[in-house]
Amino acid sequence: MKDLFGKAILDYQTNNNPQDLITETSISEADEMSVAYLFRGYDEMPKLEQKALQMAKGKVLDVGCGAGSHSLYLQNEKNIDITAIDISANAIEACTLRGVKKATVKDVMQLENEKFDTILLLMNGAGMCGRLNKISDFLQKIKSLLNEDGQVLLDSSDIIYMFDEDEDGGKWIPSDNEYYGELVFNISYKDEKETPFNWMYIDYNTLQNAAHANGLQCELILEGEHFDYLAKITLA
Repeated sequence: MKDLFGKAILDYQTNNNPQDLITETSISEADEMSVAYLFRGYDEMPKLEQKALQMAKGKVLDVGCGAGSHSLYLQNEKNIDITAIDISANAIEACTLRGVKKATVKDVMQLENEKFDTILLLMNGAGMCGRLNKISDFLQKIKSLLNEDGQVLLDSSDIIYMFDEDEDGGKWIPSDNEYYGELVFNISYKDEKETPFNWMYIDYNTLQNAAHANGLQCELILEGEHFDYLAKITLA
């Protein structure tokens, strides 16, 4: 990976001629994404993210922290002990420059011997496992990082609305998808193309079933305006 997403974040933070990211998926056409959005303050965040930040407590892990906006809010406004992790070295450098005290380049799947009261998986964080057949391993890892009365707060979307209806009123979903929420993402930045990567949007019922299958409870906290939702996962 060229870490173009992180490069865009660091360029924005250091005012190094930042440009829009171009994102394209296996089911959607190319679209421009303003990097400035990743630097939004609390008041500019969607209600789902605001609710998650209100619910965050104790020792917190921000997984896939990106530019660190959620971590900064919790650290500075709520005086919370927060650790921000991301696989992007550029993003973590930007987080550090912004003032996040504990920001580390780390894949959550490699995190060991730590426990947290709250784990944040925001901006569709559960999608980082890429494919539905990997969700059990992902949830088991997250489960191992939770304190006994801990919570996971994650948001995602049910993207069934993006598929066309067939003659019977059902949805026409390409047969090469094992699960309709599985996508391939392409990112371009400053005329460079990132290596395509797998991503997943998981609908609430599928998430709930996966949680239960892995000895976890799953609760719907809030629904957004566009097929999105915030869920809380706890130990069963």
